[in-house]
Amino acid sequence: MTNVIQAVVFDFDGLIVDTETPEFESFQEMYRQHGCELTLDIWGQCIGTGPEAFNPYDDLEARIGRAWDREAARQRHKMTYEEKMRHADVRPGVRAYLQEAKELGLRVGLASSSSRAWVTGYLERFGLLPWFDCIRTSDDVTKVKPDPELYRKTLEGLGVRPEAAVAFEDSPNGALAAKRAGMWCVIVPNSVTAKLQFGEYDQRLSSMEELPLRELIVSLA
Repeated sequence: MTNVIQAVVFDFDGLIVDTETPEFESFQEMYRQHGCELTLDIWGQCIGTGPEAFNPYDDLEARIGRAWDREAARQRHKMTYEEKMRHADVRPGVRAYLQEAKELGLRVGLASSSSRAWVTGYLERFGLLPWFDCIRTSDDVTKVKPDPELYRKTLEGLGVRPEAAVAFEDSPNGALAAKRAGMWCVIVPNSVTAKLQFGEYDQRLSSMEELPLRELIVSLA
């Protein structure tokens, strides 16, 4: 089995820790304070990619038709988000997959469009940092997802060919990046991204608890 699949590569936001749902909900609250509505159709375009894809502060200013105190809004959003994340934990099955990957002798990588400080801060908080053999973030590339560069850099660091690696993603932008890199892709959407339209992928799970990693790899091979 491991002669076919030699590595697993995890996305971070929304996949290992669901930072995306509280982020979306926090911005929704900000919009509603100004009598506006932020829909998932609009927000979805920026999930799994960089901040240049959609700027909610620019968008809201255009909607209300006047300049406003962005710094105060950022501080309120930060406080709301942090409150929602206060009791957060990793998503179900993540720890089991990391443990099983090591037991199977697989290389373990992480490819995230977020910054290294953001990613490693959470990994340290939840005691997950030692599990990863290679971590690549927005700090390491010129283009983030859906461009495949992040996955290619991670695979280079792991010393594994694309066809011998499985990417785990929760967003359409991330899945597109993985398939563009030539990898297997398993999507595990969260409560927000489950409502988005995905393109190509190889398998969909509601949770990593749904299927042991060993069985998943067999099903792909």
